[in-house]
Amino acid sequence: MLRLTQSEENYLKAIFTLSQEDTGAISTNDLAEKMCTKASSVTDMLKKLSEKQLLEYQKYQGCELTTLGNSFALAIIRKHRLWETFLVSTLHFGWDEVHDIAEQLEHIQSTELTDRLDEFLGFPKVDPHGEPIPNKDGKIESVTNRILLSDASIGMKAIIMGVEDDQTEFLQYLSKIGLNLGTQIHVLDKLTFDGSILIEMNQKEIQFSTAITKQISIKPL
Repeated sequence: MLRLTQSEENYLKAIFTLSQEDTGAISTNDLAEKMCTKASSVTDMLKKLSEKQLLEYQKYQGCELTTLGNSFALAIIRKHRLWETFLVSTLHFGWDEVHDIAEQLEHIQSTELTDRLDEFLGFPKVDPHGEPIPNKDGKIESVTNRILLSDASIGMKAIIMGVEDDQTEFLQYLSKIGLNLGTQIHVLDKLTFDGSILIEMNQKEIQFSTAITKQISIKPL
């Protein structure tokens, strides 16, 4: 079986993530920004991954994952999100604490361990941030009837389903005000001039800026 370094796995995951945000080939510059490294270093890695048939790469044309590369990326993402779920549900870490730890655990190679972890957790569909978890076959169950809070209408009642931004500071802020997955909200008002939204949550009123409402996904009730 093909064995990859941690760096190679990180690149595959980054390319997959960027491909979900935009269609077409991923540029070297975009990948360099994502990986916080130089474009020349990215080029060297893309050549290595291309030689292993994990992606298709042409100089100045960007890169795209092959079927094999896509399956590797999904396996890494599956491990990452399962470990995040385990850390929150079993070890009671906060949802703002688990990303960096899962970044380390996602490189464990044992498929049996990953499958047993999945079974132990009851085959969860989403991680603690509301992101879908691929199953062992690399399939991701689509999340339906889910919109951004910024698109909610006045009077709507909904449940918090996930966040688009999993940066520590943002998650800590949400935890501080008592907003977590499964929290029920009621949209009280939506200001036309700046798009900010006033909601009722946990028997208190909170106003969110557009920058925040565009990072929170909800499921209307």
